[in-house]
Amino acid sequence: MASVSAAASSGLGARNLLQFLRLVGQLKRVPRTGWVYRNVEKPESVSDHMYRMAVMALVTKDDQLNKDRCVRLALVHDMAECIVGDIAPADNVPKEEKHRREKEAMQKLTHLLPEDLRKELYELWEEYEAQSSAEAKYVKQLDQCEMILQASEYEDLESKPGRLQDFYDSTAGKFSHPEIVQLVSELEAERNANIAASSGPPS
Repeated sequence: MASVSAAASSGLGARNLLQFLRLVGQLKRVPRTGWVYRNVEKPESVSDHMYRMAVMALVTKDDQLNKDRCVRLALVHDMAECIVGDIAPADNVPKEEKHRREKEAMQKLTHLLPEDLRKELYELWEEYEAQSSAEAKYVKQLDQCEMILQASEYEDLESKPGRLQDFYDSTAGKFSHPEIVQLVSELEAERNANIAASSGPPS
């Protein structure tokens, strides 16, 4: 009788995990709203954005940070968007309402997981939302750094240097981690050179 109960429980666990993975898989098909609103052709998905953020966390040289936790935070921070979508500032949804929707979505998502994983993923999301650790603050800066790197790449792909300046403006003064400050400085130097070259006198 116990084995039948264990098998039933295992089957339920597998079904719930499959449902969780299908929900998370929708992030592959949720476009990043900011690019959509700026008419970027073939805008990236939320999962595209989170993947590169996780890689950026993986290659940090800052041994004061828990690198594994940074990678986990990057992978979880936008997970709720598989249910609520990517709510952008231009949507004019109050911050409190955005948080409420995403909290409800994370509760729904993590409820599909065993209790230990449910607690881990939900607490990671809360940590990022509350910016309650050095790792969460670092990953928030990665989020914004990855965004302007992507903006630069879209400008290059479209051969329209400077077109997405508003994304850069929105991050002004928000970088403080030395590694990220250096990366952003290099990115902006390259981008400014491209803008200058495009507006220079014809040869």
